[in-house]
Amino acid sequence: MKIKEEQLEKIKEQQVKLQTVVNEIGLIESKKHQLLHLVGTINEEIEEFKKGLEKEYGSININLETGEYTEIKSNSEVKEEDPSLV
Repeated sequence: MKIKEEQLEKIKEQQVKLQTVVNEIGLIESKKHQLLHLVGTINEEIEEFKKGLEKEYGSININLETGEYTEIKSNSEVKEEDPSLV
């Protein structure tokens, strides 16, 4: 016994569609993995650059629009200026 030819064709068509989508998901996941790895690499580069800036300027906050910076005060410096803060 067999199913109708058009039913068999419909099943085959659906399986091809499903396999195509599954393959696309695999490609997207692979690309996602590559991009996440790149994010990690960029973050490492940022941290290294920040260390260099900190050696040169100390602890600072930088305005990315203007390039101006302000020093970051430690808790002990803040206490000395205003003991009520903290």
